[in-house]
Amino acid sequence: MDDAKIIALYLSRDEKAVSETEKKYGKRLAAIAGNVLDDARDVEEIVNDTYHQAWRLIPPNEPHDFFFAFLSRITRNLALDRCRENNAAKRTGVTVELTDELAECTASDDDVEQTVEETELYRQVSAFLRTLPKDRRIIFLRRYYYMQSVSEIAADLHVSESRVKTTLFRQRQRLRTYLIKGGFIT
Repeated sequence: MDDAKIIALYLSRDEKAVSETEKKYGKRLAAIAGNVLDDARDVEEIVNDTYHQAWRLIPPNEPHDFFFAFLSRITRNLALDRCRENNAAKRTGVTVELTDELAECTASDDDVEQTVEETELYRQVSAFLRTLPKDRRIIFLRRYYYMQSVSEIAADLHVSESRVKTTLFRQRQRLRTYLIKGGFIT
């Protein structure tokens, strides 16, 4: 079933919307949650919570042109929240690795969260991503938004891991330069 029909089911409050969403996107949403969480039960719970959130948010939202992005954002945020809950006193490998990779782009002497609102960072990163060629943007998003491993990205895109690592390294450098020019960091 296409997205427009699924959204129409949500808008008419037909419970079939959830089962159709699960059929079409369940595995992909589970993969997103699984990239953040190690526990299969947590992943399943996050995906189910995603369907519940979608049910609550449609209406008033009508994500006709970006339904999967809408769902994946819910899944990713819920998974990150669960990761924070599960690891309140400790840092996990995936979280540390990705945080460290991007820290070189945003780190400054001052605490970034105190000096600039998250929305400004989001706006600037989005603008930066729009400047990238499609292949580089896909690699960047798969790594830092969908939290896929370098080996997964390489396998999916049929390129070497070395190429993915090099692309990510160069894009992080370009992002840092972009943020400096934009006045976000000094």
